[in-house]
Amino acid sequence: MSTATLLDSVESHTRLAGHNRVAMLLFRLGDRQLFGINVFKVREVLRKPAMEKLPGMHAWLAGSFDYRGKTIPVIDLGIAMGYPPLSDLATAHVVVTEFSRSMQGFLVADFQRIVHCTGESLEAPAATLGFGNRVNAVSRIDGQLMAVVDVEHVLASIEDTVADVSPHLQQQAGQRNLRLRRILVVDDSVVARGRLINLFKQVHIDCVMAQDGQEALEWLTNMAQGDGEGVALVVSDIEMPRLDGYALTRAIRETPALRSLKVVLHSSLSGIFNEALVREVGADRFIAKFQPDLLAMTVLELMDPSTN
Repeated sequence: MSTATLLDSVESHTRLAGHNRVAMLLFRLGDRQLFGINVFKVREVLRKPAMEKLPGMHAWLAGSFDYRGKTIPVIDLGIAMGYPPLSDLATAHVVVTEFSRSMQGFLVADFQRIVHCTGESLEAPAATLGFGNRVNAVSRIDGQLMAVVDVEHVLASIEDTVADVSPHLQQQAGQRNLRLRRILVVDDSVVARGRLINLFKQVHIDCVMAQDGQEALEWLTNMAQGDGEGVALVVSDIEMPRLDGYALTRAIRETPALRSLKVVLHSSLSGIFNEALVREVGADRFIAKFQPDLLAMTVLELMDPSTN
């Protein structure tokens, strides 16, 4: 199957979103282990192009190339995931992705096909599998283990940047009486959870954490039954195992005791179709990762009792 044919029907695949289903592009990195990435993040799959590499580039970067008039970096996913480099592999492909408001390529050994997965079939990987934080979900495809790469972790390992809330907004947040209001943060990425904890500390808001939508819904259900302290708002990722952000939002809106809860969907997935789904499931806002000031301003606005 050609790469063009493979991705011709991306729109039909993305329409699984909102129903706790996801389409995964499968690939390998040098052995029989299957890896996956959400099709919603993929723009194109190309045969490995000629690339330029400068001496100061990160060791994980295979180089850069011109993609439709834009120079984009290519990350050797083999190195990033603990495999031998793929830059000299004649059959290698580049998976061009766009998320978190950036475009980059991932060098893979080969691509396989697109498969559909239910949220229930995706689960957090056991520590004994040895993936560490590089994988945030696993599933079985025709009996074989498929590991979903945590691309946020890979990019954070390369960029090594800390995005802080601006001093002006931190000062503004300190003048508001929000110390007793809490947020439930839902995200399967260790990197993303760490960033969000840091962000909300800067604007003087306490938060509790859930690793996926199912854990979050169970926590909220217990909260609604009077078990423990409540939260004023939910900030949730979209792409998660077991129960995704769309399905979580739908469940919140369909539960009378939770219906009035504010929900912000915070995701590296973007695009017009995604934003339409956000409205359809009833989320209050959608914020593309990672924009600290915009997210902080949105949360402060939605949590402020004087504006609700």
